[in-house]
Amino acid sequence: VQLQASGGGLVQAGGSLRLSCEASGTRFSINAMEWYRQAPGKQRELVADITNSGSRNYADFVKGRFTISRDNAKNTAYLQMNSLKSEDTAIYYCAADYRAYQHDDTVVVGRAWGQGTQVTVSS
Repeated sequence: VQLQASGGGLVQAGGSLRLSCEASGTRFSINAMEWYRQAPGKQRELVADITNSGSRNYADFVKGRFTISRDNAKNTAYLQMNSLKSEDTAIYYCAADYRAYQHDDTVVVGRAWGQGTQVTVSS
């Protein structure tokens, strides 16, 4: 399973961006999908996550500003980011827990990461 993240860019403070994360592969299912971010000189931190049934969790620093959603038919998760602040500047990564169904009927359980997309918020 591979993840492709997109949608990052340069935006002014107070603006909005929408990130997308599409999973691809053969014979797989996705459970939880997550967005993380890593700012220069800082550790990677969890931003938001969503289960395949739609339950959501957010880090305190994005509550009320960011919304995570997903389209299970498209194996895609989204992160709508509003009221962006300069401190939101980071590389945003998506991650997903998956089950890959093999031809011999075995199941591989794994975790995939996207390549990251840069979000820069100018003040």
